[in-house]
This record gives sequence, structure tokens and C-alpha cells, in this order.
Amino acid sequence: MVRWSVKPAENVDTARTPKVNVLRGLAARATTPLLPDDYLKLLNPLWTARELRGEIVDVQNETADSATVTIKPGWGFSADYKPGQYVGIGLRVDGRWHWRSYSLTSVPVRDKKLITITVKATPEGFLSTHLVDGVTPGTIVRLAAPKGDFALPDPPPEKLLFVSAGSGITPLMAMLRSLTARGQSPDIMHLHSAPSAEEVIFHDELRALEASQPGYKLHLQLTKEDGKLDFERLDDLVPDWRERPTWACGPTPMLDAVESVWDAEGLSDDLHMERFTIARTDKGGEGGTVTFSISDKTIEIDGATSLLEAGEKVGIQMPFGCRMGICQTCVLPLEDGHVRDFRSGDEHGAGDRINTCVSTASGDCTLKI
Repeated sequence: MVRWSVKPAENVDTARTPKVNVLRGLAARATTPLLPDDYLKLLNPLWTARELRGEIVDVQNETADSATVTIKPGWGFSADYKPGQYVGIGLRVDGRWHWRSYSLTSVPVRDKKLITITVKATPEGFLSTHLVDGVTPGTIVRLAAPKGDFALPDPPPEKLLFVSAGSGITPLMAMLRSLTARGQSPDIMHLHSAPSAEEVIFHDELRALEASQPGYKLHLQLTKEDGKLDFERLDDLVPDWRERPTWACGPTPMLDAVESVWDAEGLSDDLHMERFTIARTDKGGEGGTVTFSISDKTIEIDGATSLLEAGEKVGIQMPFGCRMGICQTCVLPLEDGHVRDFRSGDEHGAGDRINTCVSTASGDCTLKI
């Protein structure tokens, strides 16, 4: 009976209690052939039976090209996330749903049940630019439940090292805010890089934290004046860095440098990293026609477009999590053809289960979704 009740909503990633999806499933059964959403959205657009939704209630600029977006989650969103995790955001623009993942910058014990993400607009980032410059309060978004292993334990280590650059500050800001909210004050050394003081996201809050928390020390590396951090000379800035579990987030070159230094010291187990981009190989990919067999849709893509992005372009609500090939949420069976993994260049054929977020078409192919 429980399996029958849950089945219509079994794919909804929601609050951890199974009772929520039992209620969703029963609502779906009761309103067949119409979806519960057909009724519920008339009362409240955040009441849905088959997906998580949220309403944007505020957008506040942090710097010239970044903003904090405050969202009121709807029914079923789990508040039990960890500082440092990310949330999936789906926004409808020009008739299409666009999905991306952003680090949560809010504290898990949420005031008035609100969450925040802080987004930096980039020239190649269609959705980030829209969230910073174009979205208005009242906009309804789709949500995916918080995920990610880049999270701060509770209680935290006695001594920590944070390393960040640019928008890599966002998951670390959630950690810092959560430590303050819990009344915890470990010894934290924080190295953060940005081109200038005006481009430091949360600049005033970080300086205020440094003034109010004796255990928190901030080193701002303003790269236009001082150049990039040299991690080969880390001893000069943090003499005891080898004794500090480290959380690092930022651009790929910086993380590669950090990883190299920690590996050389045999400290890779003490290093926790969050990468916002996929490291792609230089092996060529021809692209091709992607067919989505269940949805009966096709799209022609080049070898630089992921299968996940291809599905989203034709309006399919593709499963995803990290969008980096780590969490396995996006895995789907390949029915026919071949695809290529961005990271390794390896090809996969019919019958394989593939990470759609880090794979592209290598000729014509068919996915079962």
C-alpha cells in the first residue's frame, strides 16, 4: 500500500521523511488524470505534488556583478542541509527551463524558512547573468534538494584553513555564518583572492567578522595590486597550515595549485575542494543528433555541449546534482550510439550508464528519458 501511494511521486527529491512523498503520491492518485498541480497552483504556486518550487522574494547586489538571491522554498524542501552544500535552481527564461547549481549562503536554521544563494554573473553564464540582472521578486523557480560533500562538520575542527577566490567565497560564507549562529569559534585562517576590494563579495561582512571574532583571521590578496597567491610560499602566510584541515573553493588554476602543494606534502586527506567548473580534455568530439526516446525529442549538438544541457534545451526536466560528474544524480542509460566523457575523453556505447552532465554526443545517440 505504501509503495502504491508513493509511486506517483517517487522521483521527487524532497524532505527526507517518507511521509511527504506518501502525501504527494496520494494527491496524484486522487486527481488523475489531472495533476495535483492543476488544482494546487490556483491556491498557491508553491504547492506542488511532483516537484520542489520556490519563490524569489528579494535580490540584493553584493558587487557590480554579483547578487544575493533570497528564495522562499515551497512544500517539501528539506531544511536539513549542511553549510557548504549547493542547491539546484531551475528558472524559466523565454519559454525554456534553465538549470544550474549554486552554493547556499544561508544558515541551515533558517529565519522565516528562507534560503539564499549568492551568484556572480559571468560573460558565458546565461543563467547567472539573468539571476543577477534580470530576475524579479515574485518569480517562481524550481528547486532540487541540497547536495554536496563540501560541507563543514559539526562540531568543527579546532583549527581550520579556508582558501577561496572570487565566487568561491560563497560556500565558505555559509560555513562562517553557521559557526557564528552556533556560537562556535574555532581558529580560522582565511586566504581570499579578488582583483580589488570593490570586487570582494561580502567584503564588509568579512571585515566585521574579523573584528568581532578573535579566532578568525582574514588575508585579502588583491591581485591587481599584489598578484596571485603563491602557494609555494604558504609558510610565510600560515606557518602552521600543515596542521589545519583545509576547505578550498575557487577557479580551477588556483585549486590545481593547492592540490599540487597538499599532495606533495602527503596531506591530500586534509584537503576538501569544491570545483565550480569541469576540467575538460582537449580530445575532439564531433557532436551529433541526440534523441530522447521516452520524451520523443531530438536536438543537434556540437562536441562542447553536454547531454544534460541538450535535454534542458528541448524542455526535458533532466535529473542532475553537482553538474560535475561526482554525485551520480544525472546518470542515465545510453540506448544507442556513442558518447564521450569530457574529462577523460573515453567513449561509451549502447548499454552503458553515463553521466549526462560530463558527456557529449560522439555521433548520433539515444538516451532513455
